Amino acid sequence: MAGPNSLTISFFQLFLISLLPLLAFSFSTDHPTDRRILVLLDDLSLKSSHSLFFSSLQSRGFDLDFKLADDPTIAVKRYGQYLYDGLILFSPSTENLFRVWRVVGCGGVLDFVDSGHDLILAADSNAADLVRNIAAECGVDFDEDPSAVVIDHTGYAISETEGDHTLIAAADFIQSDTILGSKKIEAPVLFKGIGHSLNPENSLVLKVLSASSSSYSSNPTTKLSSPPSLTGNAISLVSVVQSKTTIKASTTQVFDGEALAAGSAGWDAACCSLRQGKARNNARTMISGSLDMFSNRLFRSGVQKSGSLNKYGKSGNEQFVTELSKWIFHERGHLKAVNVKHNKVGEAEEPSIYRINDDLEFSVEIYEWSGSSWVPYVANDVQVQFYMMSPYVLKTLSTNQKGLYHTSFKVPDVYGVFQFKVEYQRLGYTSLSLSKQVSHHVLLVFQN
Repeated sequence: MAGPNSLTISFFQLFLISLLPLLAFSFSTDHPTDRRILVLLDDLSLKSSHSLFFSSLQSRGFDLDFKLADDPTIAVKRYGQYLYDGLILFSPSTENLFRVWRVVGCGGVLDFVDSGHDLILAADSNAADLVRNIAAECGVDFDEDPSAVVIDHTGYAISETEGDHTLIAAADFIQSDTILGSKKIEAPVLFKGIGHSLNPENSLVLKVLSASSSSYSSNPTTKLSSPPSLTGNAISLVSVVQSKTTIKASTTQVFDGEALAAGSAGWDAACCSLRQGKARNNARTMISGSLDMFSNRLFRSGVQKSGSLNKYGKSGNEQFVTELSKWIFHERGHLKAVNVKHNKVGEAEEPSIYRINDDLEFSVEIYEWSGSSWVPYVANDVQVQFYMMSPYVLKTLSTNQKGLYHTSFKVPDVYGVFQFKVEYQRLGYTSLSLSKQVSHHVLLVFQN
């Protein structure tokens, strides 16, 4: 008969099991619609003033949990697992933000990103040092002058009433259908805030929206006594970080970042500082110097850029941040590879060895998450290597336009242990890096 101790343990086990659905991992190909986002705010009034942005996320199936950034009761982790899949930091001036993470400095947020979770960070002219430090670790350096904002005396919005030309009508977007969607953003984006530069040592950070050549960063209330440190197109208004994962595997299952969270054998990842341009588990980060850019006021505002006759009844802000948030939260550009196969031509079984001049076939299926379903990924630049120390065969894979990539070739006249390797990297997409090992034996011919 079970004693009171075993009964207690049973109840505790049931309690743990009941909590498992609440624990959140990074984007999962098995459960791509399970998305909980923690939204940290300086003031709860932002929930109303920025409601159009938040409603867009909720309409796409995201579960938003709104909290004040300095609320000491927030639980971010439970039993070693994060409770959220993504984080939105709309709290640029909150000095006590990191009480939430129970750490000193910005390490808690960076650990969150390191573990494969996504981040949207919006700053403004009141940005606290801690927020600036997060951005710096992601390869983004805000102007060191805390009073400096972006000024443009020729590219400003003519609706501006202050006369200091700090309401920018920016239209210099990165040209990427993956990151910003296939529909072109026609209207300029209204931006009022601080500019930043990109760390040249970080190859993962990318400028998405830049200032014009006539812009500069300075305090609008004082006269310039020296040339500003940030000027022209070097000023980034919005940037993203596309992290990568180095994956090594010998399996026919899914090849991408979530296997890291699942602890699959044979997989490894480089989780290093973004400032050094290294990997962070396919996490995606967006950094903007303007919290107002996400506001209902600028979403609904008409816009006309100074010097232009084009008038728009609505700014490009809503389309811009909506499309960009789709990329940040993996509703676009997330790939998975399944069903890696190789065999001799005319055979179905996968052999353990190949012999010289054997004709072999290789195939892999690649799909992209569309936000609601997995759809075939179609490209003409996916390659496979037949590799031993260096590639002996390099073939561009053909596709049937339905997700299947395939090729065939002869085994080279070299003895050894070879690998099939696919290492695919393309702007805006999660990287795929997979390998499968086979032995290659010399064909022996015996004569009487």
